[in-house]
Amino acid sequence: MSAHSEASHGTMGTLMTGFALAVILSVIPFALVMMESDMSRTWLIAIIMGLGAIQIIVHLVYFLHLKSDNEGGWTMAATVLAVVIVGIVLAGSLWVMHNMNANMMPMSEGNMVMDSEATPGASMSGGHEGHN
Repeated sequence: MSAHSEASHGTMGTLMTGFALAVILSVIPFALVMMESDMSRTWLIAIIMGLGAIQIIVHLVYFLHLKSDNEGGWTMAATVLAVVIVGIVLAGSLWVMHNMNANMMPMSEGNMVMDSEATPGASMSGGHEGHN
């Protein structure tokens, strides 16, 4: 085994450092939720999401060995592009769902009954009642 291949897979010390960071970054949000702290729900969610983002970086660096000098920087560039695309997809999905929720007319039980009575022969089962 050459020194280059051993360095690319990391040493036991770096793997244990990554493992310790991953455990700490998992225990903190778990403890915050289980202790039912008095902080606001918004801050709790922000802290959990922030620690989750840090944990993703820890996994990329310590376990997947993502470094800017690997393969001439193309691995890092591909990862940044993937993160940007995922961010665009998530932001676009949230935007569409928010706008649909804000612009949809609320449908109550009374409206559904009026709609089915207004259309002759229409019912909740698709309008096939009484046609044998």
